[in-house]
Amino acid sequence: MTIEKKSRAFSLFLFLAFALMEPIPSASWALSDDSSGTRSQRSTDQQGPGPWYEGIRAEWGGHFKLRGMASRPDEASVYGRTGTETFYDGSTEARLKSTLFLGDWGYLETHYEAIISGGDTRSRGRELERIFPQLSRQGVLGGRAPEDDRRFMDLTKTIDEYDDHIIYHRLDRLSLTLLPGWGLVRIGRQAVTWGNGLLFNPMDMFNPFSPTDTERDYKTGDDMLVTQFTMFDLGELQLLIVPRREPWSGSVEEDQSSMAGKLHFARGASEFDIMAGSHYGDTVVGFGTRGYLKDAAARIDLLWSRLDGDRGKDSFLSIVANVDYSWVWWGRNVYGLVELYYNSLGRDSYGEAIRDPNISERIERGELFILGRLYLSGHLRVEAHPLFNLYLTVINNVKDPSGIIQPYALWDVRDDLQVTVGGTGYYGGTGTEYGGFELDGGGPLLKPSPSAYVRFTYFF
Repeated sequence: MTIEKKSRAFSLFLFLAFALMEPIPSASWALSDDSSGTRSQRSTDQQGPGPWYEGIRAEWGGHFKLRGMASRPDEASVYGRTGTETFYDGSTEARLKSTLFLGDWGYLETHYEAIISGGDTRSRGRELERIFPQLSRQGVLGGRAPEDDRRFMDLTKTIDEYDDHIIYHRLDRLSLTLLPGWGLVRIGRQAVTWGNGLLFNPMDMFNPFSPTDTERDYKTGDDMLVTQFTMFDLGELQLLIVPRREPWSGSVEEDQSSMAGKLHFARGASEFDIMAGSHYGDTVVGFGTRGYLKDAAARIDLLWSRLDGDRGKDSFLSIVANVDYSWVWWGRNVYGLVELYYNSLGRDSYGEAIRDPNISERIERGELFILGRLYLSGHLRVEAHPLFNLYLTVINNVKDPSGIIQPYALWDVRDDLQVTVGGTGYYGGTGTEYGGFELDGGGPLLKPSPSAYVRFTYFF
């Protein structure tokens, strides 16, 4: 399909979405039909409607975040090529949120963010990219700012960038939501979450959270069109299209874009999701359900993906199942979660997994976070005080075994101030995923660095 045809098809899709909508209500500025009196009586006995703009109102808010982190790489890791003293890093983030309500028929949401980020990890990472350029292509070093090379709209601007820091600002939300009687239409930069996974979430293909993310305030926004239909007793049908550009040519391409639909319905005490679509040229089909096992909540999702092209594998299956439960222990509120995650795309040899384009491309796109196949994870939250909570997350590769341990504490100092202190540790022997493994059958290990951090968040 040519670029011109794809552009016309996308424009037609938008036109049909808006054409299906009911007329925008005009009661806020039209004369009411009062049969109890004449027009002259109504004009003298009651006050007429105000101007159309009186139904418009705006809400503002946002936050400032200040982060500091210290990490210590292992001498045997790839960072040993650049020095292994303690790395110090920091960032500052300002996010300004605005919602403009346009009466009963819709609203406009805008989020602007400005970020300064830098430190030793970034500067040493740039050195490693020059020594091991494949690490940059495989997306394993991380630390890069969000880019809009693939997105339909370019709303990110880098102000200043060097090896040791970057300053950039962007619009992370810019969407118009329309509310017809039959459902919802939202177009623009936004975030959508599908699936029932709590740490791993394979059905959430559009900028999912990493299982190690301790900040889950906002997902990174994508440019998309979302429609939602209420289908009475059948449930709710959600359709979306995510047009993306090919980074090298800049043109919108079908094999870079996503189109999907999800039907959500309930039967008794259980809820079900059925989804299907196309994602970066792959055909995806998913099924999910959530319900109760006695007093605990239980969920399971299955996602089958048929791969586009010949890359040594025709398809793969992802499964996530979890159970969570809340209870009182020694007078404290406690919440616990256990989750099992399987991905048949993973490999037993992690050096080979890094070189597998089916895996490395998904890591680079931010939709895959592991190299192996089977993981058993847990999460625990203890409310030591209504304003002070303790957390622990453990992610374990069952095959190795190796894994990640993340303890952290969150203190609500005031209504508008929050402090988080935590760390990330890793365990496992040499040759395991988190204990460190060789990239090309020799040389330094690709091994994550243990770290500690503090984060201050001020809300306004």
